[in-house]
Amino acid sequence: MRAAVLEGYGEPLSIESVVDPELAPHGVVVDVEACGICRSDWHAWRGHGEWADDRVPLGQILGHEPAGRVARVGERVETVEAGDRVAVPFNLGEGSCYQCRNGHGNVCEDGYALGFESDVPGAFAERVHVPHADFNAATLPDGVSPEAVAALGCRYVTAFHALAHRADLEAGDWVAVHGCGGLGLAAVQIATALGGRAIAVDVREAPLEMAADLGAEATVNAAKLADGDDVPSEIERLTEKGAHVSVDALGRAETCRNSLDCLRIRGTHVQIGLTTAAERGEVPLPIDELTRWDVTVVGSRGMPPSRYDELLGMIEGSRLEPEKLVTRRVGLEDVSDRLAAMTDYETRGIEVVTEF
Repeated sequence: MRAAVLEGYGEPLSIESVVDPELAPHGVVVDVEACGICRSDWHAWRGHGEWADDRVPLGQILGHEPAGRVARVGERVETVEAGDRVAVPFNLGEGSCYQCRNGHGNVCEDGYALGFESDVPGAFAERVHVPHADFNAATLPDGVSPEAVAALGCRYVTAFHALAHRADLEAGDWVAVHGCGGLGLAAVQIATALGGRAIAVDVREAPLEMAADLGAEATVNAAKLADGDDVPSEIERLTEKGAHVSVDALGRAETCRNSLDCLRIRGTHVQIGLTTAAERGEVPLPIDELTRWDVTVVGSRGMPPSRYDELLGMIEGSRLEPEKLVTRRVGLEDVSDRLAAMTDYETRGIEVVTEF
């Protein structure tokens, strides 16, 4: 089968013929119909993560946002069959640890990160293996396209888990979203669907216009603020007292600090953007301020596979429309160019591989 392989950090991915995935008794092999191209792939491609002992090894098949059709089924699998259409989480759980058994499979003690570890090759390939399929593979409702599911990927599910489960967003809450790439735009759409009042923040007009189309009540172009103004003060002006929930969807020190500083008393900051080589995994925080104002700081990574039905149900009922975030469909050989475009923030929305 054809696959895109990481042979050198920051170098074009090698399109190679590789052996088909080996089928485990508890797993399934999926024919990939679509796979999102995510900024997490960009981090892996650039070789980031060594500061957290989390650098993706060379020789890895990248890609972690797949949707497709089950082609082969392991002998111990009971919940899916050949021909079923499935979504595949990137944060794969083993299914039996304490976290998995208590609804937190996205942080499984013995889990896998699809496309980021040598024992779980990714989905920039014609086929991908899904371990522990009874726990991980989510059967799709009729009418949900592969592109829509690829848009779910890690960005949409991470944003949903962040707002619905981690921040406990309530109707009427102001939600500031800092950084309107695919992850931030997903947060805007989800916040609106959950009854929040979204404010989108970026330095580019195109994603801000897209955020407005997705439901943002207000937008802030941080590059065009008047002298003396800053993002937190502008959000405080728009909301009167500051945001109830603020999301850093980019992972830069500036956006993280802006997110914290724009909160009202007892607000919640949610960190979903990963840091770059500039931050190397660490951002200074105003600890005294967080303590003084009873501020909550939470992280969010992916979403428990056991809760995918919540999100898929909202999509089936047309309350959420992830396909609206898809701006480009490309072939496997185009992935390197699209990753390179992310370096200078030249992509918009979510781009998806549909030709393998």
